[in-house]
Amino acid sequence: MSSSSTTSSTTPAVAHACSSTDRRGILFIVSAPSGTGKTTLCKQLAANLPELWHSISYTTRKPRPGERHGREYYFIEEDTFRDMIGRNEFVEWAQVYGHLYGTPVKSLTEKIDQGIDVLLEIDVQGAMQVKKRYEDSVPIFILPPSMTVLRSRLQTRASDSQEEIQRRLHKAGEEVWSYREYAYTVLNQDLGQSLGDLESIFRSERLKTKRLNITWIEKNFIFDDDQKPGDRKDLPQPKGVPLP
Repeated sequence: MSSSSTTSSTTPAVAHACSSTDRRGILFIVSAPSGTGKTTLCKQLAANLPELWHSISYTTRKPRPGERHGREYYFIEEDTFRDMIGRNEFVEWAQVYGHLYGTPVKSLTEKIDQGIDVLLEIDVQGAMQVKKRYEDSVPIFILPPSMTVLRSRLQTRASDSQEEIQRRLHKAGEEVWSYREYAYTVLNQDLGQSLGDLESIFRSERLKTKRLNITWIEKNFIFDDDQKPGDRKDLPQPKGVPLP
């Protein structure tokens, strides 16, 4: 990471068991260089896919034109942010270009425990912290069509000074190399195609066998009504998944 950024983290709360019929929620981590179209894609994903909650981070920076407190971010003062750090209320937090950003642990953990999938839109340094603590998460990196297109998008947005645009482009050049740390990489050249690619990733991850509630499957499809799981000696028990 660039010298303008620092990061820290806290250990997430211990999760409780989900119900017998539902799997735990999946944590989807989406990162991209500034100006790639990440926010637009994430908002559309949250609108299109059921049982998907778009996590909202806290920040000490001021809202850009069109941004609203509680929608894009929770915009708070630095003293309040640092109080939250002291109370271990963030999964991770970082200082980027003089502003603090943090992911709240309570709401994220509660949604996952309830079987609701979480979409976490976060920068690379924060993603690496969260990825370490949620090993079963699904990290996705979104690439711009090219650095030339990215420069044009940042200039068209007209919300940053030329100096800030250059800083963001420099950071983007560093962040692009982090794509190797992500499970999926999506090129955002056409918005419709990119959205379709992302939806395919989300739906496929939801259908993976490893995410199924094995206890519920055995109870409903393998064992007889009068037979207890322990009576079936001929069936191998899945590793790491104790039977009831």
